[in-house]
Amino acid sequence: MNGIAEMAILVIYFFWLSTLTFLFFKFYTFYARLVKNEKKETIIAVLDSISEKEEKNRESIERISDLCDQLKKDGSLHIQKIGLLRFNPFNDTGGDQSFILSLLDSHDTGVVISSLHTRTGTRWYAKAVKEGVGQEYELSSEEQKAIKSAKVHHLHVEK
Repeated sequence: MNGIAEMAILVIYFFWLSTLTFLFFKFYTFYARLVKNEKKETIIAVLDSISEKEEKNRESIERISDLCDQLKKDGSLHIQKIGLLRFNPFNDTGGDQSFILSLLDSHDTGVVISSLHTRTGTRWYAKAVKEGVGQEYELSSEEQKAIKSAKVHHLHVEK
């Protein structure tokens, strides 16, 4: 019975030693991969290097995020809504050769350009628009329709 107990203890020690050896080699290969490209020899130095890189990455991400916010803000001032309305303002001319073009940003601010075609020539007019309302001059009903068309058929930009 004593020999069987010794044999059982040896088997337990063998499995225990095998398990510890396996875990040691697993840890060693992980450590070797971690410090493979580093000239520093201690794990603390490697972890400090990783921490420094992570801090630089965080700062870079913050700068990129700020830049994206600025670009988004600037982009809201660019032309995003375009409305075009063709019409015939006079009974003595044929066809819808007159038109109104509205060019607006995301705040409905921009310009309305009108072209009135007559038998004697074509006249061009431009009116400033702020938040959908004419600034110096009142907008005609056609110009208001062109602005309404621009608001409906605009490029979608998330805010």
